[in-house]
Amino acid sequence: MELKPLKVSELTSYMKRIISSDPILNNIKIEGEISNFKHHYSGHMYFTLKDNKSRVKCIMFNGDNKLLLFNLEDGMKIIAEGYISIYERDGCYQLYVKKIKKDGIGDLYIKYEELKKKLELEGLFDYSIKKNINTNPDNIGVVTSSTGAAIRDIITVIKRRNPNVNIIIYPVRVQGIYAKDEICKGIKYFNSRIDIDTIIIGRGGGSIEELWAFNEEIVAKEIYNSTIPVISAVGHETDFTISDFVSDLRAPTPSSAGELAVADIDVLKERLININDDLISSMNRFIEDKKNKLLNYKKTRLFTEPLYYIDQYKQRLDFEFKNLFNAQKNLLDKNKNELNNRREKLNSLNPLTILDRGFAYVEDKDKNIIKSINDINKENIIKINLKDGQIEAKVTKILLKEEL
Repeated sequence: MELKPLKVSELTSYMKRIISSDPILNNIKIEGEISNFKHHYSGHMYFTLKDNKSRVKCIMFNGDNKLLLFNLEDGMKIIAEGYISIYERDGCYQLYVKKIKKDGIGDLYIKYEELKKKLELEGLFDYSIKKNINTNPDNIGVVTSSTGAAIRDIITVIKRRNPNVNIIIYPVRVQGIYAKDEICKGIKYFNSRIDIDTIIIGRGGGSIEELWAFNEEIVAKEIYNSTIPVISAVGHETDFTISDFVSDLRAPTPSSAGELAVADIDVLKERLININDDLISSMNRFIEDKKNKLLNYKKTRLFTEPLYYIDQYKQRLDFEFKNLFNAQKNLLDKNKNELNNRREKLNSLNPLTILDRGFAYVEDKDKNIIKSINDINKENIIKINLKDGQIEAKVTKILLKEEL
């Protein structure tokens, strides 16, 4: 007899009953490393437990995780206690976690933290060296997988915001052993061009292993050495990679990278319209203000009675001329007085004026002035100068002052 085919939902329900009846799966402890941890707004926690060979999806409901004494995070090694069941909508099994114990930190997470500290000390994360993003670019270079959802999201957002922007794609693998080298080549390629305004690197979400290419030191150094601003758009909003810290700008998702890289052209148009309106209004106000001032000037005496100001300036010119004439006369009088004073002073020092008062001065035959009896000898010929002439005489006797 041929068996009746089961519906998918019937198969899933049957598998769920089988798993639920297994005593081991109903009270099980599993150790592994947390990956893709999400704390939902409902309070429930979703994450993956993995080892080097496999992984299992986990959920911890709000009522259970309230009892946790520590925060869960990617890379943390734990021992999860709970039961296995099937989520019927997706037809996949998952671990429903009731309790969690810490079991150390994953090797990749430790490596991530060590590299992060190393590069931070080297100054690769310094905000002072971050380059500004030109949000009105002509050309944007994108380094990512050509087949993933990330590139579709980036293109869609950029073209919606500004269809005039050119997008140049450098396709690379975004996970695996070759990913880091291809990402570096993509960044170098765009830096070899002179027409690229911004570089976007990234991919969609994933586990820490899947995102690891963006945690590689050579990728970080390539971003740091880029002369073109780099936007990192790796994973979901809660995912952080080394590329996010070293890049000039971190985008929470590939879609938001498009928003951060390109200004909305409609917003720009509206802003330009507002600026143009403001400029026209400002010009009109300026012109109106000048018109009013001109009308006011036309009403002033300068326009109605221009001769009035000419007469005022003529009167002022006469006044200034009079002041100039008086100043010139005062200066001449002052100089005349000073000249007379100096003439009188010179006259008082002129030896000839002394002669008018009955004095004389004596010279020897060589016309040297004789000031002392020591300057002359008996029998010398001397000349006595008076105001009206000269007497020549012979010295017959020389007497000292006390002999007189």
